[in-house]
Amino acid sequence: MTLIIKWMFVLVLAVVTAELDRIPEDEKLTNSSSAGLIIAPANSSIMAVKPWKSTIRLSPYVRPQQYSINLYPNIEKGSFVGSVNITIILDTAQSYIQLHSKGLNITATKLNSSSVIAFPYPEHEFLVVVPNEELSAGEYKLQISFEGSLLNKKVGFYQSSYNDSKNHEPHYIATSKFEPFYARLAFPCFDEPQLKSKFKISLTRPSGNNFIALSNMNQESEEINVPTNGFTTVHFANTVPMSTYLACFIVCDFQSLETVKADQGFPLTVYAKNGQTENMKYARNVGLKAINFYVKYFGIEYPLPKLDLIPIPDFISGAMENWGLVTFRETKVLFNESISSIDDEEAIALVVAHELAHMWFGNLVTMKWWNDLWLNEGFATYMKYKATQVVHPNWDVDTSFLIHGLQRVQYLDSGISSYAMVHDVSDSQQISEMFDVISYDKGSCVIRMLEGLLGEEVFRIGVSAYLKRFAFKNAETDDLWTELQMVTQNTINVKKLMDTWTRQAGFPVVSAVRNGTKLTLKQQRFFSDPNTNSSNDPSPYNYKWEIPITYTTSNNNTVHKFLLSKDEDSITIDIPDADWIKLNHRQVGYYIINYSERDWCLLNNLLEKNVEALSAADRSNLIHDAFSLAKADDVPYGIALNMTKYLSSEHHYVPWEVAATNLNRLSEHIYLRPVHKNLEIYIQQLLESITEDLWNDLSADRNLLQRKLRAVIFKLGCSYGLPRCHTKAYELFKRFLDDKIQPHPDIRYTVYYYGMSVGNDSEWYRLWDLFLNEQDPQEKEKLRDALTASKEISILTRLLQNAKNDSHVNSEDYLKIISQISHNPFGTQFVWDFLRDNWQYLVDRFSLNSWQLGNLIPSVCSRFNTQERITEMKIFFEKHPEAGAGKYERISALEDVSNNIKWLEKYEAVISNWLINSSF
Repeated sequence: MTLIIKWMFVLVLAVVTAELDRIPEDEKLTNSSSAGLIIAPANSSIMAVKPWKSTIRLSPYVRPQQYSINLYPNIEKGSFVGSVNITIILDTAQSYIQLHSKGLNITATKLNSSSVIAFPYPEHEFLVVVPNEELSAGEYKLQISFEGSLLNKKVGFYQSSYNDSKNHEPHYIATSKFEPFYARLAFPCFDEPQLKSKFKISLTRPSGNNFIALSNMNQESEEINVPTNGFTTVHFANTVPMSTYLACFIVCDFQSLETVKADQGFPLTVYAKNGQTENMKYARNVGLKAINFYVKYFGIEYPLPKLDLIPIPDFISGAMENWGLVTFRETKVLFNESISSIDDEEAIALVVAHELAHMWFGNLVTMKWWNDLWLNEGFATYMKYKATQVVHPNWDVDTSFLIHGLQRVQYLDSGISSYAMVHDVSDSQQISEMFDVISYDKGSCVIRMLEGLLGEEVFRIGVSAYLKRFAFKNAETDDLWTELQMVTQNTINVKKLMDTWTRQAGFPVVSAVRNGTKLTLKQQRFFSDPNTNSSNDPSPYNYKWEIPITYTTSNNNTVHKFLLSKDEDSITIDIPDADWIKLNHRQVGYYIINYSERDWCLLNNLLEKNVEALSAADRSNLIHDAFSLAKADDVPYGIALNMTKYLSSEHHYVPWEVAATNLNRLSEHIYLRPVHKNLEIYIQQLLESITEDLWNDLSADRNLLQRKLRAVIFKLGCSYGLPRCHTKAYELFKRFLDDKIQPHPDIRYTVYYYGMSVGNDSEWYRLWDLFLNEQDPQEKEKLRDALTASKEISILTRLLQNAKNDSHVNSEDYLKIISQISHNPFGTQFVWDFLRDNWQYLVDRFSLNSWQLGNLIPSVCSRFNTQERITEMKIFFEKHPEAGAGKYERISALEDVSNNIKWLEKYEAVISNWLINSSF
């Protein structure tokens, strides 16, 4: 930086931070890693001992009370300058103060207006402030000036860009993403969730070109900067107490739709880049209904004076619940009826409802530490289904929950590499690993199960009491159990029950043996691999659970309930004399039921004779449990496969989706084996027996369930080579390329992908050009995935090379392209070779702490089924031992491939025989 430019930054910062006395320029450190002023002699004893080396946690006795943050981003140059004035309370005397800072150039540090030593300790991402002498307990003002970069990152405070929809010129914005520990990249701070504080934020933006500045709170005032014309500083109201990861800073040239008012009276505003604001109407509608629902459900008003929703062009997560200013990936929130499918509509409703649930769960009440992340994410995940049911009462959201959450996480939670929802975490790698389906989906499942046991109203009252007690504070898992216990009037020991679900890995399988009017139940931990031994991973509960059991029978619709205790080896109860019994009503319980072979047959016959005898949730539950148990060698595979024969009569998309998921997993096991052809024939026969006309486009008259049914059957037909589906897909694909007639949004993804799978080189290039020029994020995503469907290795090689260019493919989408190609039968070996040859490039680009990079290994290796592959994987892991956020994923990947090999040895012939002998 030249001296002139540097002085210009200093002048701007001087205006923005008039309250902070600046240090003369000639007293600054000049080396590139400068971290404050070394003027006064430091406490020599502390400097010698360096106690900050011994812990990665901040002191609980040093608490921030108020931040005053001033930031000036030079967006086009990709840099920023800023200052922060922190009011801190020392509960006890302190010899030094440690806070967080990473990647910032600290240019001045003062404590109570006196210059002090401040230096970085990069190992723990600390900024250590050492005063002349020990500080007594009391209040202090810590003042820090700093500089930073907006470039080459997608977390912290960073530069994002997009191309104008009219002239395709690049536009740049400055935005932020701080969860879980990236606020320290934007300003020095106490970057731990329990250290809540108020934030007074000021942002400097360009005065022209329609630029706006947004933050968590409403704008209070703005001032045009003097002497540096062309910039305006925007001052925002002081926040409520909140964690650093919830702060948000945005300077952009976006536009907004007309503000709407929530029932409570505060404004809800949606923003988007030029040309996309109309596509935020649906999110605005969902947001308004969801926020009104939450206010009524929790009995607690929304705590801020405004709420904004905004999609960010380059966004590493799906969404982020910054308090008052929720940010989204564009594909997760923009909705256009002519482009967006019913799947898109459903996903947008769920993600908006999820983020707004965080305004209470996570923002108002925050977990004390990341080991209790599930309190944030599990609750927000569960509550989004409640809110979406209010927004769309005809969607049967509770049944959809099974495929979006419960069954997906059980599949992953059934391996030895799974871990408890609540467990100790300390470093950044372990914290990053917490953001997975265990915290989100398993968390939501056990909450749903607890609500089913307590009853909806008792549960609601307890949750409301919890939120009110810990409002603007932090809580732990046991705090929630205490509040729920108070409203149950001791009819259930909530903590005893829930600890078995939150503090040990996995979940149980309950064997149910019926003998007349007697039912005997016994539990044990469920493993998808029957040879797994959990003795090396002890549990305080010996892998026993407190299990809420429910069941119905053929006699009537009465739902019977009782508790199977962890303290009993088995239990025998009296039940009605009935033709059949169905346990785990609507799959509310987070467990699997294994019936006797006779009862499995009775339930299978029941579905074939009367599909309406059980709810769609119960039908999908039976398919899921049967396939899970078959894989674990607990029932013959014939029982699971027989459960699919009734599907020609199935009219609800969820059981079809469950069947498709499990048939696809079966397909992956026999991938490239001769028996796979027999599976294709069986599925084709199953689909041919469906009489509904899928091609008569009546989408306007179809509800979500009907539209999603059509989509899942069409995709299944294309996946398994049903001639009428393949022919139709390519016909629609050609019409799209030649005549620009787009397929219906519900089947567009399938048409693009399977059309391109049989397309030629010329058609791929045409598709690539359409992808490059497409402005709608969801349409662009569909085209992107279709580009990976080619059978030509030369084309796939070209795609990976082209996609390295950020101007062609957003950085966060590059790993998705690699994963998607690996699921193409012609791309599996190609991607595995590419991954090994280019691993260092990927690490340098995305970092080992990237959970997306960590997930790439199991995604690419999921279909491997030979010992040679395991050897290759081990060699690769030995060559690159640092796994970062992918530590557990590597273990899981090896476990999956080993299981695939064992599975083939045991079941390939069994599956082949069943498929050969099966007929309609």
